[in-house]
Amino acid sequence: MAQRHLDPTDPMAGPAPTGDALASYLRAQAMEFLRALRLHRENGSGANGAEGSVDAARALRRSARRISASLHTFQPLLDTDWCEGMRPELAWVSGTLAMEHAYTARLERLLSALHRLSGSTALPGPPAGAAAGARADGAAGKHADSAAGARADVAAGARADSAAGSRAAGAAPVPQKAAPRDAGLRNPPTPAQERGNLTVGAAKAGALLDRQLTLARTRAHSTALQALGSSRFHAIADKVAVLASEVPLNTSAATTDLRPLASAAQDRLTDAVTALPLVTAGHPYNAAALVHGLSPDTVPHPQDAPWHQVRLLLRLHRYAREAVRGEPDGACVVDLRLLSAGQALNRHRDASEAAAAAAQAARTPRIAPATAYALGVLHADQRHEVEAARFAFQQAWQKEAEAVSTR
Repeated sequence: MAQRHLDPTDPMAGPAPTGDALASYLRAQAMEFLRALRLHRENGSGANGAEGSVDAARALRRSARRISASLHTFQPLLDTDWCEGMRPELAWVSGTLAMEHAYTARLERLLSALHRLSGSTALPGPPAGAAAGARADGAAGKHADSAAGARADVAAGARADSAAGSRAAGAAPVPQKAAPRDAGLRNPPTPAQERGNLTVGAAKAGALLDRQLTLARTRAHSTALQALGSSRFHAIADKVAVLASEVPLNTSAATTDLRPLASAAQDRLTDAVTALPLVTAGHPYNAAALVHGLSPDTVPHPQDAPWHQVRLLLRLHRYAREAVRGEPDGACVVDLRLLSAGQALNRHRDASEAAAAAAQAARTPRIAPATAYALGVLHADQRHEVEAARFAFQQAWQKEAEAVSTR
């Protein structure tokens, strides 16, 4: 069970911060939002996204998250109607801008995993005929029962029996003479040949994932551009501009201590962590993340939801500490325990979503067996990464709190 430890730089110590400290924090975040918006407009937004535009979008998301989190944690000190109207809008901005980066990082993660799992010296790209085979994996074949052998026969201009043809599909030309039925028994494949087959499957799986996630990233990029040019976003930017100069505090905010509200955010985090199966997560290679791995459900993995919720609560706790400390940039004092726990939960989220993407690709109709096998191995690998992230979080959370200054 997680225990609360003493923090040598406890934000609850010292003079009581009041609504004035919250107003200063919100004004600083609003100025950061407006500054990032100006940089984003100055750098433009090409199809591939300039480096400055990417950094500006990241800064926009960061400031929007902090403003929204502060409105959630310290809502009793602010105008209720204004908070209820701003929070979902800021969440929309942050979520919309995050999708393109998420798809890009997910594709890179999955292709790197395929490279590692295939054992090749370079990231397996589509060899001769692999791109066509990957397109055939995602398209409807004309013959379902012996499609691989039939396509190989047409490509090679010769006939082969179903066993030889299925191995030759997308991998090698079909021999002019059909092999005997017991040829596989007399000449079993060597380990190098089996590794080559795995590499072909990984290449086709990589081509399929690249096509699907690149399409999703392109759509997310277009959605982000439309959002930034919409009247809805301009209305949000106008409200943030007003926030930079005037924070809608209520009449009691000037004398209300921020620390009880920040403590409530910490208590919610502690309760959520206590409900996690940390005892199981503390045992490496427990395989708990692989449970229900063969479920036909297409919904997100149900056991991941509590961990995702803890990640959100941990972020609320961190931002509340920043407001209480008066650290608008969040980079003055870093609690290494919270930092390590947050990084582990970020890896957990990324691995969980990557596994879901691999499972979704494996549901593509009429893909080759080698492609399906590679995607299954990839899915299991990412679920093991989920398990490793849970173990890392458990180890980080049990440590004593330790804070360092980054100045």
